[in-house]
Amino acid sequence: MEKNVPVMLTTYPKVKLYPPSQAKQASRQDCSSTTGPTSLPLVHMPMGGKDEDEFKKAVERVQKQGTIDLGGSSIFGLLPITYAMCRLIGRYVLMVAIETENNKSVVCVVGGGNSAHVLLPFLSASNHKVNLLTRRPEAWSKTVTCELQSPSKKRSMVDFGSVKHPAAEVLQTVTGEINKKSSDPSDVVPEADVIVLCMPVHQYRDALNRLAPHINRSKKDVFVGTVYGQAGFNWMVHEVERNHNLTNVVTFAIGLIPWICRTIKYGELGANYGTKAVNVVAVTPQNKFDDLDKIFLQDIAVRWHKRGHFHQACSFLSLTLSVDNQIIHPSRCYGLWKRYGGMWKTEEDIPFFYKDFDDISTLMIEKMDDDYSKVREAVRKAFPDREFKYMLDYLTLEKVSHGKNENDNIKDSFRNSAQLALIKTPTVPMDGGGYGLNTDCRFFTDDIPYGVLIARWIGQELGVETPFIDEIIEWAGSIRGEKYLKDGKVDLGYCLAGSQSTGIPPAYGILSVMDILD
Repeated sequence: MEKNVPVMLTTYPKVKLYPPSQAKQASRQDCSSTTGPTSLPLVHMPMGGKDEDEFKKAVERVQKQGTIDLGGSSIFGLLPITYAMCRLIGRYVLMVAIETENNKSVVCVVGGGNSAHVLLPFLSASNHKVNLLTRRPEAWSKTVTCELQSPSKKRSMVDFGSVKHPAAEVLQTVTGEINKKSSDPSDVVPEADVIVLCMPVHQYRDALNRLAPHINRSKKDVFVGTVYGQAGFNWMVHEVERNHNLTNVVTFAIGLIPWICRTIKYGELGANYGTKAVNVVAVTPQNKFDDLDKIFLQDIAVRWHKRGHFHQACSFLSLTLSVDNQIIHPSRCYGLWKRYGGMWKTEEDIPFFYKDFDDISTLMIEKMDDDYSKVREAVRKAFPDREFKYMLDYLTLEKVSHGKNENDNIKDSFRNSAQLALIKTPTVPMDGGGYGLNTDCRFFTDDIPYGVLIARWIGQELGVETPFIDEIIEWAGSIRGEKYLKDGKVDLGYCLAGSQSTGIPPAYGILSVMDILD
């Protein structure tokens, strides 16, 4: 008998084993192959020892008695069994037949980022029907796999076809199926109960405006959210609610992305290095948190990692002023610019973005987070009735999220991370030779206009000076030709000139700082 047995996932209470003579009439599924219906998600779990012995005993009971009710227990130990599974064992077919339950929900994943390569298999394998809205539907396989990995201590790169990725030990493989994939929102959005964005922050508003006309108004609730809660996501959703007269939208934003993950092969294979110990989400209306947790959140973290429960933030602003990309990325890039001038002669000279974190970049982050902390404190004073439990400084957020206290300084938090070790600095080849810092990457397009600039505007309106934030904005603007500040203030004329050029509250018609809370 083979050691890897395809096992379908579910949480059903009753399981029966049938011999071939009874299997066809007992099952609602057409089991025409030895691995069961090809439309169902598979999870490959190694068998051996006690599990394999129990499996063989179950087969023997089938041979003797015809039908055995297992009473809800799983003979595979680690995972319950779902729908129908066929295995040829000698001359017998082992059939697992259960009452078919409707899909938990229909989820539309929007975008093809790293997180999409985790969400699609996790949700499909948890009995959700999953649609995909992407500009490149032809690049996506019908079946998407996520490997739950433990990073290799060697910190080396290995080949997957033509793609290099960090060496790792594969702990579990989760495979799911895309129900529909399209570049047209009308194909995949109308049936969705949950819509979740997986893309760079500066693309959120455009995506929301494209999909909003297709949200199903007949549903009681449609949950619209993102896996990364930077930039006042609630302001963006409320904008499209007003523009399209939507009344049944529940908005949510997860603070930090729940897992460290990456794409190994686009549209086909992703890697997940584990979930955070504590995940945070903001929801409005706030009383919809429990519904969201049951219909979606539990199936993207705890179900697979046995940890990472979601906790509710009191406000989206807690995420807007805490999530760390906007603090880390511009500060590190500025530190690299100060040390190297943003230029390297050879590819080998380019430092790793995190593993080679240095004292200059550490100082830049400390200064940036100090300015953010002043803004956070001013927000607490302006809104004393809010707890803002999850509006945290960088190191505190790291400790809460990961449940660890060993990294007491910023530099060690990066240099000691096995998951982040092999991420290189984003660069582009230069015409005259060598490599230059890529100033068109999301570290600039997301984290300045949809990150740092928002903190700058809020601080300005609350009477807080932010000298280092100003320095970062002006430096980034000088190399990208952007002028966000004028005469010591955010230049509203410039910032609002483009339809979606920045994410400051006035871009959504919020002109008073006292109106920024949901």
